[in-house]
Amino acid sequence: MKQLTKAEEEIMQILWELKEANVASVIKKMPEPKPAYNTVSTIVRILENKEFVDHRQEGKGYIYFPIVKKETYSNQSMNQLMNNYFNGSFKSMVSFFMKKNDMSSKDLEAILNEIDKKDS
Repeated sequence: MKQLTKAEEEIMQILWELKEANVASVIKKMPEPKPAYNTVSTIVRILENKEFVDHRQEGKGYIYFPIVKKETYSNQSMNQLMNNYFNGSFKSMVSFFMKKNDMSSKDLEAILNEIDKKDS
């Protein structure tokens, strides 16, 4: 699966939230300053070429919808992060986030409980 740029990922987040939308609806959900219509339209077409988005015609325009699930992309992104920055070590990644985010022992305990549930 291809990686997305920051701009592409921002638009995908909106499409995952809306489930389907035209370009104008995507722009409405974006923060100020809003990008130009042509900019968003171009990025949506790039997402189509990367096979993250598809469309159907509605009147004279198009309605776009994600064809890659958010969870699928999230899993792939996290695995890539872990492999690229933590040598594939989940333990190293968790340790890094614990140190950088001042994770409490309660937070760690909650994570361990989730792991225990998975193992059961």
